[in-house]
Amino acid sequence: MSLFEKKKKETTSCNGENHYKGGMPKPEHAKTGSASVKILGSGCPKCNQLEAATKEALQQLGMGMAIDHVTDFSEIAAYGVMATPALVVDGKVVSYGKVLKTKEVVEILQKVRS
Repeated sequence: MSLFEKKKKETTSCNGENHYKGGMPKPEHAKTGSASVKILGSGCPKCNQLEAATKEALQQLGMGMAIDHVTDFSEIAAYGVMATPALVVDGKVVSYGKVLKTKEVVEILQKVRS
C-alpha cells in the first residue's frame, strides 16, 4: 500500500444493514419505518410531564398509539437531540428541550399527520 493511498472504510453487516464499525447505531425509527410516537429523556419529571401531555393529546385526537419512552442516551444522541425532553413523531424530532402543553402536542400531531 502506498503511503498516500486512501484507506477504505471498513463496514460490517448485521441484519442486512451496513454501517461503519464503531459508528453510532441507527435509531429504531430508521430500522422499522413504522408510525410511532416517542419521548426522549432520562425519566425526569419534565420527561414524564411531556409523556402525560402526549398521552392526553393522543386521546383527544382519537389516536390509539402507544408511546415509547426512550431513556438510553446513545439512542437519544442518535436522533441528534442534545436537550431533553424531546418528542419524536414518525421518526422525526418535532420538539426538544421543553415541556409542551397538551394543546401544543395536539397542534403538532395534527400538522405532522395531515
